[in-house]
Amino acid sequence: MTVTKLPTTKKNAFVSMMELAEEFKATNLVDPMSGLPCPNELINMVDKYMRAGNNDFSPIEGVGSLRDQIVSIFNKQNNTEYQAETDLTITAGPSQAMSTAISTFVKEGDEVILFEPVQESYAQLIEMSGGRPIYITLKHPEYRIDWDEVKKTVTTKTKMIVINNPQNPIGQIFSAEDFDQLKRMTNGTRLVILSNETFGNIVYDGHKFLSVASIPELAAKSLVVSSFGALFNINGWGLGYIAGPEKLMSEFRKTQQYQGISVNTPAQYALAEYLKKGQNFKEINAFYQSKRDYFLELLAGSKFEFVPTKSTIYQLLDFSKVSDEPDTDFVQKLVREYKVAVIPYSAFQHEKTKLQLIRICFAKSNQVLEEAAYRLKQVPVGMNK
Repeated sequence: MTVTKLPTTKKNAFVSMMELAEEFKATNLVDPMSGLPCPNELINMVDKYMRAGNNDFSPIEGVGSLRDQIVSIFNKQNNTEYQAETDLTITAGPSQAMSTAISTFVKEGDEVILFEPVQESYAQLIEMSGGRPIYITLKHPEYRIDWDEVKKTVTTKTKMIVINNPQNPIGQIFSAEDFDQLKRMTNGTRLVILSNETFGNIVYDGHKFLSVASIPELAAKSLVVSSFGALFNINGWGLGYIAGPEKLMSEFRKTQQYQGISVNTPAQYALAEYLKKGQNFKEINAFYQSKRDYFLELLAGSKFEFVPTKSTIYQLLDFSKVSDEPDTDFVQKLVREYKVAVIPYSAFQHEKTKLQLIRICFAKSNQVLEEAAYRLKQVPVGMNK
């Protein structure tokens, strides 16, 4: 029997639920396989660059014109002075960026702090690198960080702190106070901060997003991961980026040359041209807020409870008035009997949770949202009895 470096061989919750959605022909609210169109102009640009012969390997750090455009946007948004040549690398999506960053900096015996709920892949990646994840659980329903608890977990073995801002699946956004606490806690240390900020441009109801890069003391020890996937509905293109100071980025690129090799070349050229024309991120943000609001309006009258998410393309629903089942059992019954596929909240926890929450993705067509809401409203109280 072959033994792998993975601590578990089971399928993760996302893969399992996607497979069940397909098996039962269910309305899929699992992940942003939205079916929403990406801009025709962008598609035409990819075609143009493919036909022009831009189909070879791209540089390890990414196509220069795309790095130029992303750095320009990044610096404008965060009041920073990152350099395209040294401080930003194009990756095959944010997941690859997170994976490469963890494998670059985490070694055998290192400890990495994770704030949960958190994507389960992070812990797996840490353990594959020989590290140990240290969990800080954000308490429902406020999901605030207990910084005193965080300070107690920092030891001489702590190498990295991973933050997800805005945080999937809860939509929580780091506050200025959170960053002040993080700044104090990491002052004088060699800790690396790895910040997934994929949804930084998708924030609702007037809430403000702060990037760790906008705070000089933290930017000096931080790597920021992001993507335009959700903004332009191009998640399947496998394009992301990571930004950070040269001392960290040079180390990242040493690993990237073996793990990343080359990222979709014609798509990089196309995205560079598309970004250069100027994009109205406020319009995109308003579009997703309207999707959130529409879906929650459709759920009016159901027994599912919710607090509208502040960010991301995900919404938590509380099903405690519908069933007293564990969330893992509830989602199984939901997909099999009511043909709606969702993610259990426990998929983002390293231990079982008593919270009766599910996560849905509302980056879908109105038709999909309407069908999903209709089916969810058919779920009776006490469905487990």
